[in-house]
Amino acid sequence: MQQVADRVGVSKFAVSQALSGKPGVAEETRMRIVQAANELGYFRKAKPGKKSAFPPDARGAPGSDKNTVIILMPNVRFQSRESQFWGKIIDGVSAALAEREVGVMMVTENYSERAIKSINPDGVLGLIGIGYIATQLLLEIRHAGIPFVLVDHEDPLIPSDTVFMNNYDCMRQMASVVVQAGHRDLRFVGNPRYSRSFQDRWIGFKTALEEAGLPVPVPENEPLMQLEEDAYQVVYKVITELATRKKLPSAFVCANDFFAYLVMKALADSGVELPGDVSVTGFDHTDEETDTRLPSLCTIHVPNAFMGRRAVEALFTRLRDPERPYEKTLINGNLVLRDSLANRG
Repeated sequence: MQQVADRVGVSKFAVSQALSGKPGVAEETRMRIVQAANELGYFRKAKPGKKSAFPPDARGAPGSDKNTVIILMPNVRFQSRESQFWGKIIDGVSAALAEREVGVMMVTENYSERAIKSINPDGVLGLIGIGYIATQLLLEIRHAGIPFVLVDHEDPLIPSDTVFMNNYDCMRQMASVVVQAGHRDLRFVGNPRYSRSFQDRWIGFKTALEEAGLPVPVPENEPLMQLEEDAYQVVYKVITELATRKKLPSAFVCANDFFAYLVMKALADSGVELPGDVSVTGFDHTDEETDTRLPSLCTIHVPNAFMGRRAVEALFTRLRDPERPYEKTLINGNLVLRDSLANRG
């Protein structure tokens, strides 16, 4: 910690506060401290007198009582087991751990202190984080010496093994198919700042349009690319206004199926013919909508359960070889062509 303090130019106390996720340190200073700690290998060094958190084999050392893996999903308001997307990932994790005869404990606490208090570092093999997890909570987990793998999330300040959908290539393929179907005025729906997955999907969409020589929407000028918690109201307002002014694009390429169904409902309520007037595509293949007015959604199938299984494999690989370089695993999806995309060629 003194080496980190010397490099950043702060006190050792500030380093201790920052690396333990405690308040009292400016966010910019915390980021510089974490970056310096990573560069100096702070997180890779075991604490004096403390046994390594990594067991020599998949089940822990002989006689070890470490036989549980934590599933951490703190953003439970938007991510739950009931969700077609997140639930299948959890099912994949649970099934893979059951095959290894390893116990599972779900933690959905969002506050770092309470989350860490609910976890006994000496009793768990490791942790699999699903979806967005705040930097402060990841710092607490790293500081506690718990090996972890993240699914659909990564933190630039805290390196780790990660498992992602191949969002960039899949969205690039989807947008290219829309262009090949004769569409020249495309709009992206979804906030690229919401998650790394959304950001990669936006970049894939943007790349496809650039390759086709088509104009790329400017995010700052697109209300449908600034969606927050009030997405339902914003989508309906924007779609209604565009329909009234007859300024609708020929196709909406959405960051996920949830937004795609919102857009299709708003279009249908505005009297727009789908997909005759406007085409819509999604991403995730959740098939949660039952509105009979809407055409079947053209989307990208995400192998969610396999992503969960792959995260378990990555965790146990890390347990066997804690010094190996961190890996980012990308899982490919499949294009599901359906009625919501019309051919204008």
